[in-house]
Amino acid sequence: MSMTSEMQVVLRLPSRVLFEGAATALQGEAANGGFGILPNHVDFVTALVPSVLLITQPGGQERIFGIDEGLLVKKGHKVELAVRRGVESRELDALRDTVSESFQGLEEEEKVARAALSRLEADMVRRFASLRKPHQ
Repeated sequence: MSMTSEMQVVLRLPSRVLFEGAATALQGEAANGGFGILPNHVDFVTALVPSVLLITQPGGQERIFGIDEGLLVKKGHKVELAVRRGVESRELDALRDTVSESFQGLEEEEKVARAALSRLEADMVRRFASLRKPHQ
């Protein structure tokens, strides 16, 4: 593998890409503790825990993300992250509020979807049960 000063990072949510671009460093947290990745870091895979993810772009700009559980795969000069939920915040101090508001809204949507799915399942069970009854 050739030496380089940048790596390509892709941060994916189930419904969209939250970040895609060049980075000079990445800091995150796995189940066994915090870690940092530089462009020529050894390849690895790790499970992510709900935490703060910090991506440093060329030029020194830092991007701050609040993420839920997920998976990180680093291979060559590419780092791919897939997380259940994630939000970006301009400042670390504001991240807690941003995460709380965003994740709470998603949880409400998930509750509504689960309730609708439960109703569909119950309706399907009733219909199958009616098929087993002898017709008169």
